[in-house]
Amino acid sequence: MDLEAELRALQLDSGDENIGVVKAEEDLKESVPVPAKEEAEANKKRHLNMVLIGHVDAGKSTIGGQILLLTGQVDERQIQKYEKEAKENSRESWYMAYIMDTDEEERVKGITIDVGRANFETQSTRFTILDAPGHKNYVSKMISGASQADIGVLVISARKGEFETGYEKGGQTREHVQLAKTLGVSKLIVVVNKMDDPTVNWSKDRYNEIEKKLTPFLKSSGYNTKKDVVFLPISGLKGVNMDKRMCQNVCPWWSGPSFFEVLDSIEITPHDPNGPFRMPILNKFKDMGTFVMGKVEYGSIHEGDSLVVMPNKKHVKVVDIYCNEVQVKRAGPGENVRVGITGIEDKDIFSGSVLSSNTVKPVPVVTEFVAQLQILELHGDHRILAAGYIDVRLHIHAAVEDCEIMELISQIDVKTGEVMRKKVLYVKNGDAVVCRIQVGNPICIERFSDFPQLGRFALRTGGKTIAVGIVTDLPGAASSA
Repeated sequence: MDLEAELRALQLDSGDENIGVVKAEEDLKESVPVPAKEEAEANKKRHLNMVLIGHVDAGKSTIGGQILLLTGQVDERQIQKYEKEAKENSRESWYMAYIMDTDEEERVKGITIDVGRANFETQSTRFTILDAPGHKNYVSKMISGASQADIGVLVISARKGEFETGYEKGGQTREHVQLAKTLGVSKLIVVVNKMDDPTVNWSKDRYNEIEKKLTPFLKSSGYNTKKDVVFLPISGLKGVNMDKRMCQNVCPWWSGPSFFEVLDSIEITPHDPNGPFRMPILNKFKDMGTFVMGKVEYGSIHEGDSLVVMPNKKHVKVVDIYCNEVQVKRAGPGENVRVGITGIEDKDIFSGSVLSSNTVKPVPVVTEFVAQLQILELHGDHRILAAGYIDVRLHIHAAVEDCEIMELISQIDVKTGEVMRKKVLYVKNGDAVVCRIQVGNPICIERFSDFPQLGRFALRTGGKTIAVGIVTDLPGAASSA
């Protein structure tokens, strides 16, 4: 897909503001690592990040919990404990969600607040589950999860009235899909959940109705529904059609694959393991040294490597690498890693920093860049976007920065991608424009054509997403480390 086509695919509604960090630090600190192994031994299977998205109460956390139960990550004693806690909170049917929703506030309120994180394996793949909040107040946390994901699992409730609530304007089904596409989630599994509910009772008509309504929307959001989207019915609470195929006496009209079969069959084009190294830093902590966490987007990292933390240009040495608490000698693209580094103070690391190659093409650092922008929905008193538009926050990989629109360079035809006008005073909802953007502090970004995951972004203000875009040029970029 070329730049114009990619930009035209980026369509979303609105969301919340402050980006979140996955709640994995405690688990990482408490775990005891095993002795170091060679990557070939420790990482025999491919690794993929899977984000659970969808409207609040669709059953995302319950599905995440059921996955962990089916793959042996929790035992019956833990389940009995969660059942007791759920009953005490007057949420008896939520016990499976407690496996993912570990925070007490989440359990009491009955909603996911932060991005839950857990690991499991199928026959061919190691997965990390990223359980994104579905409530509209926590959309920015969803961005945090989706920005790390390789595939998305869109959870739809088939229960009467619930699908409609999530799909209508203001519901999170649409927004989550469009954000996922914006953030580079190229493959989507649509699980139609709660098919066992008394209002549904495994109805083929209800399943077909949902698929028929969703498919045109998924296409308009940029997904190829024949190649990149799979629909299937499940019951997350009971685990039906998840690890094993559906029994015909339960749902005689479904002869398709199980959820796990679909997961194993998904093909993701891997990033270059030999190119320049890029790892946006999601979190940091002290534990017998300084550690940073993130997903390797490009290149590979080796124990003993000399790298640089940008934009602060702090040269560091890699002393430890952990993949899911297994100490390894190296890690490649797609791996979630915890990296021990020396040569830097804790204060010089922040969310949005990038751990980068220091000699071969370090990540560029800019305070201005040129972008192709799709205007979505301008709000309040600002119904047009012109040079001088301020009070906007830029969300790109793990970075969030205040920014200002400095110049409108040309207006783009959203259908053809061709330049319509070179002299532009303002644009409005639905327009596309090439513009120059200035940020408040130096940030690490890339041209979309070079490193897509570091070249996609959203602009947000007042708790709403007003535009999405791709970085097209970095005039005056400083990449010297």
